[in-house]
Amino acid sequence: MNLLSLDLQYFSGEKTEKATPKKRQDSRKKGQTAKSQDLNTAIILFAVFLFFLFSGSFIGDTAFDLFRHSFQEYILMDLTEGTVNIIMVDLLKEIALLIGPIMIVAMIAGIVSNYIQVGVLFTSEPLQPKLEKIDPIKGAKRIFSMRAIVELLKSILKISFVGVITFFVLWLRIDEVLGLAFKSTYDSLTTMLSLTIQMGIAASLSLLFLSIFDYLYQKYDYEKNIRMSKQDVKDEHKNIEGDPLIKSKIKQQQREMAMRRMMQEVPDADVVITNPTHYAVVLRYDEDKMEAPFVVAKGVDYMAQKIKFIAKENDVIMIENRPLARSLYDGTEIGDGIPEEFFKTVAEILAYVYRLKNKL
Repeated sequence: MNLLSLDLQYFSGEKTEKATPKKRQDSRKKGQTAKSQDLNTAIILFAVFLFFLFSGSFIGDTAFDLFRHSFQEYILMDLTEGTVNIIMVDLLKEIALLIGPIMIVAMIAGIVSNYIQVGVLFTSEPLQPKLEKIDPIKGAKRIFSMRAIVELLKSILKISFVGVITFFVLWLRIDEVLGLAFKSTYDSLTTMLSLTIQMGIAASLSLLFLSIFDYLYQKYDYEKNIRMSKQDVKDEHKNIEGDPLIKSKIKQQQREMAMRRMMQEVPDADVVITNPTHYAVVLRYDEDKMEAPFVVAKGVDYMAQKIKFIAKENDVIMIENRPLARSLYDGTEIGDGIPEEFFKTVAEILAYVYRLKNKL
């Protein structure tokens, strides 16, 4: 029964497999990532209200200067083209000085919040126009989908939770609020600004708390959407490996390159151990590279004949030892030192080769 269900999953294309690294990379290039917009909003709000908390006096003085200039200086000027130009430039400077720091803080907070969730990502894929976005049928499906219901419930929860928190902060200072009518204008504004900042920080912290759960949900939903079927994984693996014909061509070229490199080592070898017709193993001893003699080339049948031909042309001595040639061919790879059990035999062969070279 289990085997039957697995077969049905395979042929039905049910997405039961986790996304592969390539699938994740392709989704990221398209701008599809696990991201909570609520987390961005919460961090930006918290950063802005925190800026208000520490720079409230600066903002208040700047706003007071703006109103003072407007009602004490600009209102007394004659209405001419020159005065309008002067007033406009001065007002723009003061407004930029008032709003600029707030916008900079919000921008930095937005960049930080996106970097925490997504990292560094530059893609124009989400900006490309798609006709399916204006399809009324798909639009209706999105409106009445499960995701839309979840978003509605999330919005109700956020409004309720943030509303309760801000009302609690307001209730703690209800005596100050009720006493605003008996205070001066300056004291009333100070109290209202202090209360607004306190409520804003409390609301942003509560929203930040809820956004953590929203981010976990977005991550779960993202993982669910990028799941793959067994056939998708198989097709991707096949595409990565490429066409079997191209793969065989690449492997053939790699073998040819390795063979050419191997043949270039034969003229500098010390001895060639032969079978004598089927096997050939080329040995070299260089105490600077390896303590034991090592294999620089080996071959069987046609390759063995080619090795012997190159060795003969370069006066490399060939020794016939059938069991040793077969054992070295089967037990070693190119670049490997000879096994310990063959030390004595190979040492005797090399001693004979060195004596023979000295005589020559």
